[in-house]
Amino acid sequence: MDLGIAGRNAIVCASSRGLGRACAESLAREGVNVVLNGRNRESLEATAEAIRSAHKVRVEIVVGDIELEATRDELLAACAEPDILVNNNGGPPPGRFQDWDRDAWIAALDANMLAPVLLIREVLDGMVERRFGRIINITSAMVKTPLAPMGLSTGARSGLTSVSKALSRQVAHANVTLNNLLPERIDTDRQRGMAELRSKLGGVSVEEAYEEMKRSIAAQRLGEPGEFGDACAFLCSAQAGYISGQNLQLDGGSYAGLV
Repeated sequence: MDLGIAGRNAIVCASSRGLGRACAESLAREGVNVVLNGRNRESLEATAEAIRSAHKVRVEIVVGDIELEATRDELLAACAEPDILVNNNGGPPPGRFQDWDRDAWIAALDANMLAPVLLIREVLDGMVERRFGRIINITSAMVKTPLAPMGLSTGARSGLTSVSKALSRQVAHANVTLNNLLPERIDTDRQRGMAELRSKLGGVSVEEAYEEMKRSIAAQRLGEPGEFGDACAFLCSAQAGYISGQNLQLDGGSYAGLV
């Protein structure tokens, strides 16, 4: 299926590895030029070279945290008229509500709500003027099914979800969409870290922790990064112009609710 986005330009945040990289790879396969971002130059350059080698697209990199205005400015300088923006950033670690002070909450908001919102602000008007725009926020299944240990992540990302929903109604007429991808148990380094934490705190091996994760998913397996990336690419497609303001869960059918 031709997604109709060859030659488009995308900014993909936190894309040197994991879910961000998967999205960048799927977009590049469709002929989209991508600007990658990450904090580790070596990892970012390796990812960029891998994508260049596999796909005939332009790939640029911007090293830095998207929480920093300077990094956001560099991203926009590298891609002044993005057709696609994929917001992504590492989430805060799980913990106890009683341990989170004001600084912890502000850090979570900066990383997982305010940085994406500020990038959206910079690109939205141009997308409206050009009559094409696709904004994807990578959030979390915890937005719909919050758990107390993930409160920092849930709080910040729920705020981003709300802002995006409100904006989606204002720009739909211009073929600009805003949607959220809600991952649950995708097989990335993040899940490895969660398994190691479970092993440390729960007296089980890392392999046993992985098996627990798989049993918690209706599909009885972890999701593949490529599956996630392809869902992102479709929501960025020409065919997805009538889909906006939505939260797409990629959770192997695990969510028990109706909406």
